Amino acid sequence: MITVETSCYHCGETCENTDILLDDKPFCCEGCKLVFELLNGNGLCTYYQLNGQPGAPQRSLARPDKFAFLEDEKIRQQLVQFRNDTHTHVTFYIPQIHCSSCLWLLEHLHKLDDGVQRVTVNFARKEAQVIFQQSQTSLRKVAELLTSIGYEPYISLQDLQHKKPAVNRQLIYQLGVAGFCFGNIMLLSFPEYFSGNGGMDTHLFRYLNLLLSLPVFLYSAQAFYRSAWGGLKHGFMNIDVPIVLAIIVTFTRSLIDIGTNSGAGYFDAMTGIVFFMLAGRVLQDKTYQGLSFDRDYTSYFPIAVTAIRGKKNVPVALPDIKEGETLLIHNNELVPADGILVKGSALIDYSFVTGEADPVPCLTGDLIYAGGRQLEGNIQLHTIKAVAQSYLTSLWNRQELQQDTHKQPSFIHLLGGHFTWVVLGITVLTAAWWGFHNPAKIWPSVTAILIIACPCALLLAASFTNGHILSILSRHKLYLRNAAAIERLAATDHIVFDKTGTLTDKQKAITVFNGRPLSRHERLQAAALAAQSTHPLSRMVRDFCGSNHIPVKDFEQVTGMGISGTVMKDTIRLGNAAFTDAAGIATTNGSVVYLSINGQVRGYFSIRNGYRTGIPSLILQLRKKYKLTVLSGDHARDESTLRKLMGAKATLRFLQQPQDKLDHILALQQQGQRVLMVGDGLNDAGALKQSDTGISLTEDSNNFTPASDGILAAANLPLLPHYIQLCKTSKRIILTSFIFSLAYNFTGLFFAVQGKLSPLTAAILMPASSISIILLTWSLSAMAGKKLHRKALQLTTDEDQSFACARS
Repeated sequence: MITVETSCYHCGETCENTDILLDDKPFCCEGCKLVFELLNGNGLCTYYQLNGQPGAPQRSLARPDKFAFLEDEKIRQQLVQFRNDTHTHVTFYIPQIHCSSCLWLLEHLHKLDDGVQRVTVNFARKEAQVIFQQSQTSLRKVAELLTSIGYEPYISLQDLQHKKPAVNRQLIYQLGVAGFCFGNIMLLSFPEYFSGNGGMDTHLFRYLNLLLSLPVFLYSAQAFYRSAWGGLKHGFMNIDVPIVLAIIVTFTRSLIDIGTNSGAGYFDAMTGIVFFMLAGRVLQDKTYQGLSFDRDYTSYFPIAVTAIRGKKNVPVALPDIKEGETLLIHNNELVPADGILVKGSALIDYSFVTGEADPVPCLTGDLIYAGGRQLEGNIQLHTIKAVAQSYLTSLWNRQELQQDTHKQPSFIHLLGGHFTWVVLGITVLTAAWWGFHNPAKIWPSVTAILIIACPCALLLAASFTNGHILSILSRHKLYLRNAAAIERLAATDHIVFDKTGTLTDKQKAITVFNGRPLSRHERLQAAALAAQSTHPLSRMVRDFCGSNHIPVKDFEQVTGMGISGTVMKDTIRLGNAAFTDAAGIATTNGSVVYLSINGQVRGYFSIRNGYRTGIPSLILQLRKKYKLTVLSGDHARDESTLRKLMGAKATLRFLQQPQDKLDHILALQQQGQRVLMVGDGLNDAGALKQSDTGISLTEDSNNFTPASDGILAAANLPLLPHYIQLCKTSKRIILTSFIFSLAYNFTGLFFAVQGKLSPLTAAILMPASSISIILLTWSLSAMAGKKLHRKALQLTTDEDQSFACARS
């Protein structure tokens, strides 16, 4: 029998309950139905016509007072960008933006609230700038309106303390100036190139070229001046040093040529160097304004929390929370400060802080640490430390996280340094030769050598190749911080994985029932009881047994023990051995939930971590080329399974605290190994920063992740070896292009050492070299990108086949 699934008209999720209908349209939950009803009532159903089922699931509705803190004037002032007597401008980060329907709906927000004047959406950054009239609406009402239509703004403590990095507009302006001047100088130089002896008078054009070169020399080239000076101050000759030398010598030589009326100079070559270098740098630095690679604990905390003062619940900004405050922590909220549980039953998920997968039950009087997430109901905490002194904050404020780790200089700078000494050596020898034979040719030959042998081809090859490789990687959901990360990733010889949330997927837990097989009636009873709890293990039992809507009477939940209730006149219990009277029954590795019916133990559900799709084949590939380590904050109950997966030579460490992970990375580096760390939680932050390359795994590339060198979409983790191979190819492309460009250098040097390099020869060699290098690097990196694309398509096909097999 084939079962036909019904999809929600709003979000596309499978409708477990087919009774939620409106206008003959099915919905998966009342939240999705309410959003449709709101949009339909305001004539905004074009939202559904632009893209099918464009919404996000609305199963959990925001509590009414969630944005009450936006009525606090102090908080408002820090969030608002501009405000006058009538209008307020504010920008919200909205993670749910994903398609043209989202764009259309947000830009028509004024139809839902007359006070909203205009909404401008930045799709790439997932931000919406809202301009509203404060006489007709308020900041809180706008946030609640966005939430009601499925676009809840994410407002974190970091929004109060840090400004987002702005686009480097100065580099863009410098490129624009250089491009304008270079193009016009080339145009004005044509008469000089082809006039010959006795041709037209070009003196006016020469002085115009001098005038046009000044903005390039004094303004556009500043980026190279600063970089070269910074390297020299630290005793290191980076590749920008010979670039700056070539710029200064070219400009000075050209100035002397025009002043002495002996030639037109090399203004075209000088401005061309700057323009092409800046173009490559802009391409390379263009990366990921919408992503943040530097995150601290404030990125994860909300702006405010509810404090109980007297008999009132008052929203308080986190920095204003003091010791001795009583805080009300709502269901699924993050605990912002260390405190003592004074009311309610707490079930705290510390997976992001410690890596431990199982939630921790807490009773009245227990200490709860900041960074944990409350999973069941509301609780009250008596704070014993302010936010700035909490355990979570101390993880970020460790000394090793405040210091910049030493990163090896790029091979580009090392190669450029050697190349510079070779060029200077040729220059000295040439000057000495002409000093003995014809001193008049010393200045022309020396300056020509420095111009034609400028290592701009190497820098161009590096800039354009790395820029293209960064773009290719980003299209396949690996977002690297900068070009230096490409080199470090290519040099990896030891890969360290976190386990929980990295190798494993919480949505793919494996559940097995051990005991006498359950009848369909008994499975429905267990599912009905499990559905009453929000505990992760209860949800897994419900999913295993099948969801239903059977009523449960006398439901009771004992935190840390289990749940019980009456289902179809039978007493059902789900929980630990003591709660279900199942002591003495042997169990397997993994989390265990016992089931008893009318006092008789029927068996237990064994729940183990499910590994992400493609992980076995990924590990099999990596084992052949790299040393592997797993550092997990979780218990060792999965050790046997993980050992089979990782191989006998892999290192497996469990119950690892953040400091333990950091210490292990340091130990590997002291052995000379170049370490790639892949993790996803706060407990990985120190190890990610210390490693040669740290990659944060995320289910959403715009979601909040620990500080890292790269952000990788979790579904693309199996492509890791192909990412590394592409980065290795990048280095080969740069070296190939550099060798190719040497042909131009040797051609130019042949004329330069003889003092015969004319402006026409330089004008042809310099742009031809630059353009050919750009075309070569682009084509070679595009070929490498197509290879990665084929691997990605193959991965998608394999996933589809696995899904089809699982469904069948």
